[in-house]
Amino acid sequence: MQEGIMLSTRRQPPGSPEGRADDDSKTRKPTFIIGGFASKLFGFLLEHPIAKLVVTSLLLLLLLASVLAYTWLRPAVCFSSYGSFARTALVSSGADGLTSDFGSLGVPYISKGRSKEGKTVEWTTKELRKGLEEFVPIYESRPIKNNLHGMGFDHSFGLWFMARWLKPDLMIESGAFKGHSTWVLRQAMPDTPIISLSPRHPEKYLKKGPAYVDGNCTYFAGKDFVDFGSVKWGSVLQKHGVSDFSRVLVFFDDHQNELKRLKQALKVGFHHLIFEDNYDTGTGDHYSLRQICDQSYIRGGGHSCFRDSDEARIRIKRKTFWEKAVDVSELCGNGEAWWGVRGEMRDDFNLSNKAISYAEHFQNSRFVESVLDIYWDLPPVADPSLTHQTRYDPARAPDPIIEVGRFGLFRKLGLSRLEASVFNGYTQMVYVQISALVS
Repeated sequence: MQEGIMLSTRRQPPGSPEGRADDDSKTRKPTFIIGGFASKLFGFLLEHPIAKLVVTSLLLLLLLASVLAYTWLRPAVCFSSYGSFARTALVSSGADGLTSDFGSLGVPYISKGRSKEGKTVEWTTKELRKGLEEFVPIYESRPIKNNLHGMGFDHSFGLWFMARWLKPDLMIESGAFKGHSTWVLRQAMPDTPIISLSPRHPEKYLKKGPAYVDGNCTYFAGKDFVDFGSVKWGSVLQKHGVSDFSRVLVFFDDHQNELKRLKQALKVGFHHLIFEDNYDTGTGDHYSLRQICDQSYIRGGGHSCFRDSDEARIRIKRKTFWEKAVDVSELCGNGEAWWGVRGEMRDDFNLSNKAISYAEHFQNSRFVESVLDIYWDLPPVADPSLTHQTRYDPARAPDPIIEVGRFGLFRKLGLSRLEASVFNGYTQMVYVQISALVS
């Protein structure tokens, strides 16, 4: 017993100098043996050149096999021929990341969900992704499979998601076409009444192909058509039992001057508006909120008409990849007028337009800012390397809901089941919440 105690007291504590010396000797011993072996091997190779050549060849083969194994076994990332990396490499001397392609030509500051009071939308990217997973099978059941000249997947999802989130007591749509947007609103809110304004009744399209007519919708269409700005909304909403105008969602897909529509909605007292075609500067058939908010004093806004500017060089290269990309010659009109569309404020499917000065354009922006509580651009559903869309230019769009390289998530949400053509309709759908100026 005593002997055992004496032996135990001879062991050094783990932190003692003597203990560390013992540990070091244990680690050095294998190193000494390996080092000696390496020295002998090196000497042998120096004396036998053929052996040296054989060993070198074996090492090279081993390295090549490792590289091939890594290439075959690493996770796949899906890129289209118009991949973000290729585009970024073209327009910048040093690509600073795949996602930098989005917004690289500027997205006006006001288009990032900020407002005069610092408010923003309640939903997050996580909730948008969750919504996508739910919406894909709904979209696959749509009655109008080929909605040419109408909404594609991105905007259909955006309208459905926002309508479901806001849960309005009444939904109004100005511009119905074949009824696809009516159907989307109905999927979001199965029991909520809809008022639809459209010069041509959707039922007329049934004679030529698929269309949608809703049973719980009041139509001001065809011979009964009344323009949004001429409807006596007080009496119409009273008939529907709606007294709180802030509980109404208005969806515009009528290709009218959006400044005009915003003022009309503000006068009535509507708060929640969605504009389907919020065209970028230099594009589209009507004056849009995006164009109005594209100002030199706003971060991400303003343009240069100088033909040798960085913007001009970037824009002309991007036209190689994106059908809707605009170069400086298309962006700028007489007198280097870049605002609106070449200095014009377009309206009514471009059947009516007028030239405006930059001073007027500037005042339009200040007015819109003064009544905005929230401004939120719907982001594209996914990176073009996943959707294979080739129309809109990501350089003027916010970051997508599903970023480059996330093919696993893209597939998990069911998006890979959809045809590539349904992703070609993105035109910066926007949600705004407005309120009257307080004097």
